[in-house]
Amino acid sequence: MLKLLPVFRIVAFLEGLSYILLLGIACPIKWFLDDPQYVKLLGMPHGILFMIYVVMAVLISSDMKWSSKTLWIVLIASVLPFGTFYIEKKYLNTTRRA
Repeated sequence: MLKLLPVFRIVAFLEGLSYILLLGIACPIKWFLDDPQYVKLLGMPHGILFMIYVVMAVLISSDMKWSSKTLWIVLIASVLPFGTFYIEKKYLNTTRRA
């Protein structure tokens, strides 16, 4: 399952990026300019990436030897802006591993 780690890192990055774009650009355009097209455009890909992130986190948690607490932190980070970037730095960065 550790073969999934590079894929999970990419998914985590894309999920975090799509969330930031959705919250930082698409939603303000929708609210202030009354133009929901960007939310519609970014919403579905973000939702799909979110679901993939959650499933992959659960799948790789045992191979990464994460405790239940760590898994919950990884899962909760997916709903926080910039959370997946923190997870990448703290838990997924393979250069720190011995």
